[in-house]
Amino acid sequence: MYFILDHKLYKEDLHSAAALDLPWKKLENKSVLITGAGGLVGSFVIDLLMYKNLYEGLKCRIYAMGRNQKKAEMRFQSYWQETSFQFIAHDINKPLALEVKGDLGYVLHLASNTHPLAYSCDPIGTIAANIIGTNNLLDFAVKNHAERFAFASSNEIYGENRGDTEFFREDYCGYLDCNTLRAGYPESKRCGEALCQAYKKQYCLDIVIPRLTRTYGPTMLMNDTKAVSQFLKKALAKEDIILKSTGTQYYSYTYVADAVSGLLTVLLKGQNGEAYNIAENTSDIRLKDLAAAVAENVGKKVVFELPDEMEKAGYSTATKARLDGGKLQKLGWRSRYDIKNGITRTLSILKDSITDTF
Repeated sequence: MYFILDHKLYKEDLHSAAALDLPWKKLENKSVLITGAGGLVGSFVIDLLMYKNLYEGLKCRIYAMGRNQKKAEMRFQSYWQETSFQFIAHDINKPLALEVKGDLGYVLHLASNTHPLAYSCDPIGTIAANIIGTNNLLDFAVKNHAERFAFASSNEIYGENRGDTEFFREDYCGYLDCNTLRAGYPESKRCGEALCQAYKKQYCLDIVIPRLTRTYGPTMLMNDTKAVSQFLKKALAKEDIILKSTGTQYYSYTYVADAVSGLLTVLLKGQNGEAYNIAENTSDIRLKDLAAAVAENVGKKVVFELPDEMEKAGYSTATKARLDGGKLQKLGWRSRYDIKNGITRTLSILKDSITDTF
């Protein structure tokens, strides 16, 4: 079996992202703390920055934070002995005592429950990571004089589409029923954003808020219960794709390499205090059409199945959540893959690669 870093297509993703016209020099000789190191987005960020270190002499020090050191050793085995990489086993809901070597340049808070089953099975943990964890990391950033703090937020902060727009711009705010179990994720992301603004005002901390939409790709975790992840896992098993709704939901999606290129564009070029949608409408698709595209890729069909109560409790009720990425595009960002190419690429890499969960 391949390790993902050995796969030709994944190497292409890293090479393309590394070649982006970004002010990479801002990272030189700086320390970068990344939470959620083992996650879909976090692991790609680390692979990319280490690629820049090892092959392009970037010389930034990576502090990768996660909860499971054994799995981290497996996932990051290529860098484990590198002096520019250090894994920190830590629960972000506890204050962080970390001695940083050199200047702390950036903190990227990417740790969060981000899939439906976690929202229903671990609602407290979901909220805590986005509020308590964010507060702890903001304190750490202030104490260590970080140049910039990036809080990875979500398309879910927009709530329900009120029927007055086709695309959510960064100033849109739709309805959320806060008195539900499912509200824990979007409401805590909203609170996390508000905390960032409070630290900006009270401590003059430089902050940016990249808002990720539904992200997928070969770094996905096998315990991820998002619909797109479930479709991909069924495809990898050469089974029919199971759709647990009518599939009329119309959402924005982003391939992980594009999501990370957007995240780094916000980090290195975004304006202090601003939020930016990471989305491009070439990857907007209805859920039933996404299921059909995945099924077609592996020669299978889509079948309907009723969700159980636990699954239903974690599902978003939003029927339309398409993001306007124009603000980020003004900073020079463009996605590389549309939804169909991204799905094909993901399946091509995953079928040859070792995948594991953190």
